[in-house]
Amino acid sequence: MDAVTRAKVCGITRTQDAELAVELGAWALGFILWPPSPRAADAAWAAGIAARYRRRVETVAVLVDPTLDEATSAINDLGFSAVQLHGGVGTSFCDEVKRRTGGGAVIRAFRIGSNADVQDADRFRAVDLQLYDTRAEGVQGGSGRTWEWGLAGTRRSHVPLVLSGGLTADNVAEAIAATHPYAVDVASGTESAPGIKDPVRLEAFLAAAHHPVAA
Repeated sequence: MDAVTRAKVCGITRTQDAELAVELGAWALGFILWPPSPRAADAAWAAGIAARYRRRVETVAVLVDPTLDEATSAINDLGFSAVQLHGGVGTSFCDEVKRRTGGGAVIRAFRIGSNADVQDADRFRAVDLQLYDTRAEGVQGGSGRTWEWGLAGTRRSHVPLVLSGGLTADNVAEAIAATHPYAVDVASGTESAPGIKDPVRLEAFLAAAHHPVAA
């Protein structure tokens, strides 16, 4: 495990939150381009933020069951460095996104609640990253709940893992010790309201993620 754990700050909807996350050393910024989400961002605004910070951080368009055109456009037209795919998209869909974008990064998100969910994720061998979030009824992510981190130990995939789901400054070090992820992902754990980052919580989370102290 790296001495400094990468951290993706997701659900960005305000310029000042993006600026602070970058200044505090975030590895990636996530923009939810799915209108039903309470953290949905305007695509044109998010593309502008991505253009501003593309040399400093990864910029991720978060999509739920997009069409191929929507997924590829996020990279080819809007300028994001990666797409994060939720919902029912399959392995061939992910492969085609990479082909159409000249190898643009694909993060496949999974809702984890059992060993069966982990086994299903193992099928996605050609994606760049696998993101494990909490399986919660009726939501694609952002539930603010953790999942059983021990399930990560049953992974057979060698695709780097991004750990998500209910992470906060108080539990992220424990989560890192339990799963040894490539990166961690946070949304609700750094907010004062959906889509509104709390500067104190954001700074505390990134400090804890970057320098986790083993229990």
